[in-house]
Amino acid sequence: MKRPQVRNRMRIVIAGVLAVAFLLVVRLYYIQIVSADEYAQRASDQYVRTTDELYTRGSILYTTRDGDILSAASIRAGYNIAVDPSLMTIAPQDLCSKLADVIDVASSTCAARLSVAGRRYVELATQLPQEQYDEVYDRDIDGVYLYRNQWRYYPGGSVASRIVGFVGYTDAGTELHGKFGLERQYDEVLFQQQEVRSVNFFAELFSNLGDVVYNTSSGEGASVVTSLEPSVSRMLDDVLYETHNTYNSSLTGAIVMDPITGEIIAMNAVPTFDLNERTGATISEFRNPLVEDVYEFGSTIKALTMAAGLDSGAVAPSTTYYDSGSIQLDTYTISNYDGRGRGTVDMQQVLNQSLNTGVSFVVDEMGKDQFRDYFLNFKLGSESGIDLPGEAYGLVDNLYAKTDVEYATASFGQGIALTPMAATRALASLGNGGRLVTPHVATKIVYNDGTEKPILYPDGAQVITPETSEEISRMLTTVVDDALRGGNVALPNHTIAAKTGTAQIPDPVNGGYYDDKFLHSFFGYFPAFEPRFIVFLYTVEPQGVRYASETLTEPFMDITRYLINYYSIPPDR
Repeated sequence: MKRPQVRNRMRIVIAGVLAVAFLLVVRLYYIQIVSADEYAQRASDQYVRTTDELYTRGSILYTTRDGDILSAASIRAGYNIAVDPSLMTIAPQDLCSKLADVIDVASSTCAARLSVAGRRYVELATQLPQEQYDEVYDRDIDGVYLYRNQWRYYPGGSVASRIVGFVGYTDAGTELHGKFGLERQYDEVLFQQQEVRSVNFFAELFSNLGDVVYNTSSGEGASVVTSLEPSVSRMLDDVLYETHNTYNSSLTGAIVMDPITGEIIAMNAVPTFDLNERTGATISEFRNPLVEDVYEFGSTIKALTMAAGLDSGAVAPSTTYYDSGSIQLDTYTISNYDGRGRGTVDMQQVLNQSLNTGVSFVVDEMGKDQFRDYFLNFKLGSESGIDLPGEAYGLVDNLYAKTDVEYATASFGQGIALTPMAATRALASLGNGGRLVTPHVATKIVYNDGTEKPILYPDGAQVITPETSEEISRMLTTVVDDALRGGNVALPNHTIAAKTGTAQIPDPVNGGYYDDKFLHSFFGYFPAFEPRFIVFLYTVEPQGVRYASETLTEPFMDITRYLINYYSIPPDR
């Protein structure tokens, strides 16, 4: 290319750059000098101006007994109150007094915030409902602005709070994502990127990019339908709190599950918190101990030991042994809860009277290897597969021990630690024909276009035969009819299969177990031979009582009667 042509092109490029620079200088002069006041106000307004879609996220939904869908977590719309102190025409203290009935800020604090020099934006309240917006708007206070806002709202408050979970900002502080419970488990399904909250000031100055800046929404934003029944969940929370407060326990929890399908109908642990007002709540209250913590449950596990003995053919309900009150194993003494011997008793009495020596006898008849195989088949050391975050594995190393005493203690629920969910899953197999179901809370996904996608869960293994399931259910029904509170709590028209458990709590400092700290548990399913529900209850360190039959019998029966009436379960005897 010839040099004159190159020089001409360079001149054109330089001229173009100079022209653009000149236009920018003129534009900046117009903005900064001629229209400075106007653009300063626009900048202030745009800094806080919200878009039509501030925050979007799919809903979490309850399912009622009749199949109706109700909200457990949704989006609520309202307003924020903000003040531009430079535009106030009254003293900060007076302005704060005019808003005292709608802002949750002390008058002195409010006035101090409005008095900071140079401030153009002070937010005084968020999440204002429409009726309060109308009140503030009608007062027409100079410098006060109302901006549209949306936020996550939980209609149930504290109901099933540890299961539903809540959202919070990421570490970067830019997006709201699920932090606990279902909100976290299904975050990818529920999440829809929130819209930009403020206009890009310079983008609007130099080009028409406003639409591009606003349209940043992405993600499915679909809704999750759950099997949680709102009325049952509220009832369960009430029963848990009453029990917890009566015995001044450190923690009380429960699971209500369909043992045939694995659907969780209700589930929670108290003390808990209000999902809409989490101020003062602790991380321990946000966690879900029903799936994240493990416990030694004691005698409720005897039902699994007896089922294994029946299924293996090692014992039958009529099999007898001589109970002297204690046995000696590996220099250790295994005793019944009261130390008393009963003489010659059969396997039904082992369950009726909760005899430690009796289930140790069952293990001895089975052999350690076969006993271990059954307990591992019950998946006591595995995750249950429930669709909730943070599920813990059970601690069952004692099932691999070489000494006999470890197997004996495991047979009555000491020395092995399980999550309440894993225990409930295993115990449900006793009543449902011998199958391990997959516990779950979510049942389907509903997309924005109305299409639905059912969530499928794997069928569990057959861990005992249907015949064994029927036999152990018959034995556990006899426990309720004849032994639990002397048979006084049995229902005349409905069969209930149940067992209590009282376990000593391990001492992590000195080893062994505390003499005065106990964990009480109680499980039962009903009707016993075609169960609609299994209920698992436990309370940690109840005060003033020794045995689970004292603390948890009434709560269990209250829940049972409620479910029988609420679901109109027909009599089976």
